[in-house]
Amino acid sequence: MRQVGALTRYHLELLVRSHAWLPPFLAFALLMVIGVTPGDPLLGGLGYGAGLLVPVSAWYVRSALTAEPPASRACLVAVAGPARVHLGALLAALTAGLVLAAGEVAVLWWISGAVVNRGAQQDPGVGRALLAGLATSVACVLLGALAGSLGNRPVPVRAPYGILAALGLSAAALVVPFSPANAAVRGVVTAARTGRLAVPWGEALLAVALFTAAAAGLAALAGRRPE
Repeated sequence: MRQVGALTRYHLELLVRSHAWLPPFLAFALLMVIGVTPGDPLLGGLGYGAGLLVPVSAWYVRSALTAEPPASRACLVAVAGPARVHLGALLAALTAGLVLAAGEVAVLWWISGAVVNRGAQQDPGVGRALLAGLATSVACVLLGALAGSLGNRPVPVRAPYGILAALGLSAAALVVPFSPANAAVRGVVTAARTGRLAVPWGEALLAVALFTAAAAGLAALAGRRPE
């Protein structure tokens, strides 16, 4: 685990130094500026922002897996092993997505003026709204990272088709009813109208389980497939 932690930090540094983190961040920021204005109710903004995190997190996975030059990656794989290197890249992408999620919730809290919802008979309160928004964002980041990991190596799919696969899986994570991301976002958006808000702990835990299982399986596959 210590070696995986070191590899995660290495891939995070690589993301920052190569500026591979910037395009997903700019796309997310642009869509947030388009979709959210100061004074909008907090819950509506949290649902919108969490939904955007799904494709953005998938993009971060691709950025983390492709930021390193092939020769450098081959040396790293020879030293640490392909499974650990792949897991370190996935965790780096996940970390980037979670940092973005925390920033998204904080910014939405700041620009909402503490207006949780409008026109609803119940007011869940700012604290509960922020907690639900954070749990929803975490679930969306995890599902987005899962979608991105299934559309990139070591899954045997060509790069252009891998991008389409990641986008398709991201869209499915948002629209399929039994998806944790869909359920969590739907709950927050509904609460923006009704005021009845439940923190989606179950959806977040299910997303953690799905990502953990996929990451372990893909790391094992990376160990069997030549880089």
